[in-house]
Amino acid sequence: QVHLVESGGGLVQAGGSLRLSCTASGLSVSTYAMGWFRRAPGKEREFVARMSWSPGLTDYAESVKGRFTISRDNAKNTVYLQMNSLKVEDAAVYFCAASRAVTVAPAAYSYWGQGTQVTVSS
Repeated sequence: QVHLVESGGGLVQAGGSLRLSCTASGLSVSTYAMGWFRRAPGKEREFVARMSWSPGLTDYAESVKGRFTISRDNAKNTVYLQMNSLKVEDAAVYFCAASRAVTVAPAAYSYWGQGTQVTVSS
């Protein structure tokens, strides 16, 4: 059985940083494309970042390029999202997900975590 568990969310001031973690069980993050998505109140779920299984190519939404970094630790079976220079508009519930396809489409991701809340104050 696959489980993805996110952690690291919280309250931060605008301009601050947070690092989200997504620890997987039941699958290996090195053999799946891993993605981060977010959903703000009243908005659709949107793609944030993804990493392919090999050789770990990354892709980012335009709104987070240069501020967010996705990475993984295969030994810990964990994917991270380092978020710097946070803006009020980054506030959302952040989800990690796993897919066999290298895509930004949420529908292609088979496994999802429960989400972690990120709140950014002005």
